Amino acid sequence: MASPSHGDPDGTHFTLLGHSRPVDDDGLYTLYAYPPDAPRWVRANAIISLDGGATTDGTSGGLGGLGDRRLFRILRELADVIVVGAGTARAENYSGAQMTVAQRRNRQRRGQSEIPPIALVTRSGRLDRDLAVLTRTEVPPLVLTCADAAAQARTQLGAAAEVLDCSAEDSAHVDPATAVAALAERGLPRMLCEGGPSLMGTFLAAGLLDEMCLTTAPVLVGGSAPRITAGGGQVLSRMQRGHLISDDEGYLYGRYTCVS
Repeated sequence: MASPSHGDPDGTHFTLLGHSRPVDDDGLYTLYAYPPDAPRWVRANAIISLDGGATTDGTSGGLGGLGDRRLFRILRELADVIVVGAGTARAENYSGAQMTVAQRRNRQRRGQSEIPPIALVTRSGRLDRDLAVLTRTEVPPLVLTCADAAAQARTQLGAAAEVLDCSAEDSAHVDPATAVAALAERGLPRMLCEGGPSLMGTFLAAGLLDEMCLTTAPVLVGGSAPRITAGGGQVLSRMQRGHLISDDEGYLYGRYTCVS
């Protein structure tokens, strides 16, 4: 699995990571299984370039490869709910999650619904009725909004979505902890956050991200591409690596969990 570690006098140890054999889907399911005893778990999934860019031409899709898309499908299958900011859903032209027959059977065996819903986080609650995430889906999405916008959103969206009031003390803002608690209380404790940067930054600042699944694409993008997190204040959240794997195209896939 890994070559021997070699230490310098200052105590630093370097280890060359590698795999002697391919990792099949069964192996990926094992590597990315949610902790079985956690009452709730917020996993983030993101992709970056070698120079830290999270997008090309405004979306993350241009950074992906075959292996990244394969892992993307598996992470979605394992999740109870997929959480995404409304702005990202618009920019990436999100539709509802799609599962193959085999994935649906896998989910049924795990006691999950056949299709994980999309949970859209939006402070304004304003969503166009023709958004793909509302019209091209087998299950209505959840809309996580603030108290001030919830009633109007319910009137506007009707049966196309289920609107949840996720405010705490401030009725004009979505409280991330309240949103996470609301999803867990609905029987959706295994959460997959797919961004964008503002939502990731909000969860990070609130100390709600338990895990980061990070794909590093073997490309440089330059320009002013955003990072995977954004926000007003700097947050230092220590992570520990669970694993690091690669593929034939040179992509790296790391799983990191927060250090308590």
